[in-house]
Amino acid sequence: MTEEERARRVEGAALRHPIRAQLLDLVRELGTVTSTEAARRLGHSSGLCSFHLRQLARYGYLEPAPARGRVRPWRLRGVEPAAETAPVTGLGELSRELEDEGYRRWLAQRADAPPEWQADAADSAVLYLTPAELQALAGEIRGVLHRYAGREHDPSARPAGAGPVGAVLRLFPLLPETPLPETKDRP
Repeated sequence: MTEEERARRVEGAALRHPIRAQLLDLVRELGTVTSTEAARRLGHSSGLCSFHLRQLARYGYLEPAPARGRVRPWRLRGVEPAAETAPVTGLGELSRELEDEGYRRWLAQRADAPPEWQADAADSAVLYLTPAELQALAGEIRGVLHRYAGREHDPSARPAGAGPVGAVLRLFPLLPETPLPETKDRP
């Protein structure tokens, strides 16, 4: 195994941990996050979040953001904060709309694409998972996707014949059409 292959394997393993995947998603959503904020939002201890934030920094995903007094936030590596720090709203909805539009465009133009690009790898399934299993599965899939993510910004890393491919992952609980009545056991 070459040094580069070993580095990719270690890097992919860094994202397989469900808490790290949750933290990366949170940083993408909020722009910056502290271990205390992460703990409050994700339901983990601040010490655990702090450890995993440092691990994400160690593997090059995060970096310290400018301190706010004694508060030590983290941000995605190489991302400068916006001039205003107003929370971004609707970004998830916009992203889903763009993903759906890209998929509709591909379906409409599929017959005109070169033969090797006319097939997709779409799949779906109903899985019965615990919340922890859902997060672990998401982390594993993100780890696989991340192995190819560096190619987006580094054309020299792309093999011959590579082209942009949309990868959409949506893991979510299937809820009934009508809300369940509230009980003491459920909020």
